[in-house]
Amino acid sequence: MSRPGLRPDLARIASWIPHGARVLDLGCGDGTLLAHLRDAQQARTVGVEISDEHVIECTRKGVNVIQQNLEDGLALFDDGQFDTVVLSQTLQAVHNTERILLEMARVGREGIVSFPNFGYWTHGLSILLGHMPVTGQMPYEWYNTPNIHLCTLKDFEALAAKLNLRILARATFANDREISWLPGWRSTLAVYRFASPMAR
Repeated sequence: MSRPGLRPDLARIASWIPHGARVLDLGCGDGTLLAHLRDAQQARTVGVEISDEHVIECTRKGVNVIQQNLEDGLALFDDGQFDTVVLSQTLQAVHNTERILLEMARVGREGIVSFPNFGYWTHGLSILLGHMPVTGQMPYEWYNTPNIHLCTLKDFEALAAKLNLRILARATFANDREISWLPGWRSTLAVYRFASPMAR
C-alpha cells in the first residue's frame, strides 16, 4: 500500500475511506491525511487539533480545522454527521479512552484508530531487563511520555467488544512495513477500523 506523501499507516487508513466520504480527523496534526483525502478522494474533511503550530500548517494546506482539546468531547458535532472518524496515534494519549471511542461512534458511522502496540516483543524484553521501553514508535522516557494508556492488540479488541464496536479490519506495521505474521508480537503499530453500533 503506497500513496505518495503518506506514511504507510496513513495510506492504509486512506484505503479504508470511500470516495466522497465525510471525514473527521481527531488530532489531525499538520493536516497531511485530510489534504490527501480531499485532493485524491474528494472527501469532505474536518480536522480537530490543539497545537497552534499544526493548526497553522492545516490552514496553509487549506484544510478545515477546529482548534480544540479532544478531552472536551465532540459536543459540537451531531450524531452520525460523518462517514468516518479517524484518531491516528492519539488514543494512547487521551485521558478518557472509553469516552472518546464512544463519541467517535456517536458522530461517525465508522471509526479508525491507530496506536503503538505495547505487546511488541522488545517492550517485554526491556521490562525484563528492568526498564520501560523506548522505541521509535514510543520514543519517550517514562517521566516525560504523553502516552498514558498503553495497550496490546488483544487489550484494544477486548475494549472494542465491551463498547459494542464491531471491528471490520485490522492492519499492523513493523516500523513502516505492513505485516500479518504474529502481529501481537511483531508489530510496533496497529490500525483498526470499526463500525458504530448506531450505524444502520
